[in-house]
Amino acid sequence: MTETTQATSTISNIGVAMFTVRDQDAAIAFYVEKLGFELRADSPFGESGDMRWVEVAPPGSRARLALNPPMFDEPGGTSIGVETGDVLGEHARLSALGVDVDPEPMRTPGAPLMFMVRDPDGNTVVVVEAPPEG
Repeated sequence: MTETTQATSTISNIGVAMFTVRDQDAAIAFYVEKLGFELRADSPFGESGDMRWVEVAPPGSRARLALNPPMFDEPGGTSIGVETGDVLGEHARLSALGVDVDPEPMRTPGAPLMFMVRDPDGNTVVVVEAPPEG
């Protein structure tokens, strides 16, 4: 058995998850206009300044979602979970907007009530019932 020395992590928060999207403007429209997220950042970056750093987030959330153009990955195939106190109401709201959602929220023993939302690039947002505050 070998001994290893591990330093204590200074990481304290999951700050940003990243989705690869085909069209940043279309992704902003989806997350802001359909899901009701806030646009937190939209600024040029890179040596030439021709790339954009875009972040969106639910109102009041510390965690953000970066919407990146394809660099190493193809769009789609990534997922994140978001929480709500009203899964059924949010499902009805998104369905009425024509968003690609599961037909019904899933009720699975041992898991919170949830449903899946697919963005235009095939990334999945799992809308999950928030745990009760204790």
